Amino acid sequence: MAHQAHPTPHHRGAVQAREPETPYLDFEGTTPYEDYVKADVLTHLQQTRSDDPGEMVFLVTTQVMELWFTVIVHEWQTASRALRADDVPTALAALKRSAWELEALNGSWKPIGRLTPAQFNRYRGALGEGSGFQSAMYRRLEFLLGDKSASMLVPHRGTPRVHAELEKALHEPSLYDEVLRLLARRGHAVPDAVLHRDVSQRYEPSPEVEAVWASIYSGDPDDELAHLGEVLTDIAELVWRWRNDHLVATRRAMGAKPGTGGSAGVAWLEKRARKHVFPELWTARSHV
Repeated sequence: MAHQAHPTPHHRGAVQAREPETPYLDFEGTTPYEDYVKADVLTHLQQTRSDDPGEMVFLVTTQVMELWFTVIVHEWQTASRALRADDVPTALAALKRSAWELEALNGSWKPIGRLTPAQFNRYRGALGEGSGFQSAMYRRLEFLLGDKSASMLVPHRGTPRVHAELEKALHEPSLYDEVLRLLARRGHAVPDAVLHRDVSQRYEPSPEVEAVWASIYSGDPDDELAHLGEVLTDIAELVWRWRNDHLVATRRAMGAKPGTGGSAGVAWLEKRARKHVFPELWTARSHV
């Protein structure tokens, strides 16, 4: 997207003399586009560690994923704040944006999703013990989904700022916690054990919460809580697709070999792919 800037006195004369369709070309320092996007910073962050030309796409794709994690975390934090304030329209807007952003994130697998073992092995050694599960921003995303685990802070002990941010996120309500608290304030029978649970622990399904969602879905389909349930289901589906695409890409690239970070590789990802976030939104459908 082109960014237009107001002409400065330095180049106003050049602007007056240019053709009407010609963009501004003369700037005293960096361009306004560079000032805003920091493209020069972004495009010089790639430091490959092997001689294989395929490593560049792997590295850049991974960096792009990190940027999408950052955007999605921002959206879910925005939605969480709005839900606490009973501002469902603002929460819905942020959640709907995040669904499109998850689509883009999932599309990031396409450039590397067809790697053969031979292709991946050409630069796999450059990763050392590096692994995606060490991503702090992805961990914050998982925490917002309610998939909490204090042990996942351990890899970040050497980076105090990151560790502090993750520890804070561990002890904050997840996005789903905020949704359930909203439902309770709206008069739905969310049990106290759910509302006052230890939010630093992984969320576990509740039959009573399932009944609440079944009741909402059995009512007015245009109710904003029904819309909230549907956009959360969109997000849950896209998270499942992310995990499944990760599993398939890993299986194609390295089969059943151990992961670079010491995990069980495909076996670890298979276990993750079987889990659904916002579980009662799925099971409640059997009772509508």
